[in-house]
Amino acid sequence: MTHATETPVYGYDDLHRLMSLMTGDEKHGPAATSTMDALWVLYDRVLRVSPGTADALDRDRFLLSKGHGPMAYYAVLAARGFFGEELLPGFGAYDSPLGHHPDRLLVPGAEIGSGSLGHGLPLAVGSVLGLRAQGLTGPRVWVLTGDAELDEGSNHEAIAYAGPAGLEQLRTVVIDNASATYSRPDGIAARFEAAGWSARTVDGRDHDALHAAFTTPHPGRPLAVIARVTPKR
Repeated sequence: MTHATETPVYGYDDLHRLMSLMTGDEKHGPAATSTMDALWVLYDRVLRVSPGTADALDRDRFLLSKGHGPMAYYAVLAARGFFGEELLPGFGAYDSPLGHHPDRLLVPGAEIGSGSLGHGLPLAVGSVLGLRAQGLTGPRVWVLTGDAELDEGSNHEAIAYAGPAGLEQLRTVVIDNASATYSRPDGIAARFEAAGWSARTVDGRDHDALHAAFTTPHPGRPLAVIARVTPKR
C-alpha cells in the first residue's frame, strides 16, 4: 500500500487520465462521471480533511451513498494523496482494495462501505447525532446521493427528521440526472425545503456555482445542494 501524502500532486485536469486507468466490467461509467465535478470541488475547496487528518476527531466526514460506479471517487482520492495511482489499474480485481463498491476497511479515506442505495443519508444523520453526543459541533458531515436514491423510504425518513432536528452540520449533495422514478412537481429542492432544509439547485458541472452552493450559510438547518447533470439515457 502506498503511503498517503499531505501534498496533492494532481489537479482536476488529471482526473480523466486517472479514471482511464480503471478498466474492466461493471464500471457504471455514467454514474461515475456524473459525480466527478461535485466530488472535486468538495475535496479541493470545501472538505476539511486530508490524508494526514483522516482519523482526526474534528475532521469533516464525506459519505458516498451513490456507491456504484466509484471510479471518480477513487480518482479524486488518488489525486488528493489518500493513496497512490498505482492502485487504480487493479480496480475491481480480487486482490485490489478498490472494489466495484467502496469498502471503508480497504479504501484509504472512505468513511463508509456503500452500494445499497438509500443508506448514506440515514448514516449521515446518525453521524451528526453521534458527533453532537460527543460535543463535536465543528465537523461537517457531507453525503452524496443520486436523485433515484430519493425514491427509497429510508431517505424520506432521514429528510423528514433532519430538518426539524436542526442538524446544521449535515450537508447533502444530490446528483440529479433525471433518473428518479417518482417525479416531484416543484423539483427536488422543494422536497427538502418542505422538511425544513435549506436547498440550492445548481449546474453540476459549474465549479464556481457548486462552491457557492456548498458554502451557503444555513444557520440552524441542514443543507441540500442539487447538482443537475446530463439526464441519464
